Amino acid sequence: MSDLTQLYQEVILDHNKSPRNYRKCDSCNHESEGFNPLCGDHLWVYLNLENDKIKDISFQGNGCAISKSSASLMTSILKGKSKEEAEKLFEIFHKVVTSKVGEEIDLSELGKLAVFAGVRDYPARVKCASLAWHTMLNALHEKDGTTITE
Repeated sequence: MSDLTQLYQEVILDHNKSPRNYRKCDSCNHESEGFNPLCGDHLWVYLNLENDKIKDISFQGNGCAISKSSASLMTSILKGKSKEEAEKLFEIFHKVVTSKVGEEIDLSELGKLAVFAGVRDYPARVKCASLAWHTMLNALHEKDGTTITE
C-alpha cells in the first residue's frame, strides 16, 4: 500500500469518526443544501461571509465516510480564507478528484486535501468527495435550490 493510500484511509477514518465543524453555525449568513441521490449523502453547508472572507464555516448532515470527511476537511481548510481563495481551492480540488487515473497531477497547492487524490481511482466516489465543495460554492454565491450531484 502506498503512503498516500494509507494516509487517505487514515484521514477518511479520522474525519468521519470525529468530523470538524459539524454543527449549524448560528452566526452564518449563507447556507446551501447538497444531495447525492446515488448514495444518499445529504448535507448543509453554512458560511459566515464578511467582507469576502470566510469568518466561519460548518456543515451538518448524513453521508458516507468520504462525503463526511471531505466536508470536515474542507471546513477546516476554508475557515479564514477569502472568497477568491475558496473558489481557487474548489477548482484545484475538483480538478484533482476528476482527473483520469494515471494522469499526472500537481498536489502542491492542496496541502492536506491531497489525500483525496485517491478518490479518482474510484469514479463512483468522486461525487461523494465533491458534494460538500459544490454545496459550499453555491452557498458562497447564494444560489437557491439544492445542489445535486448525479
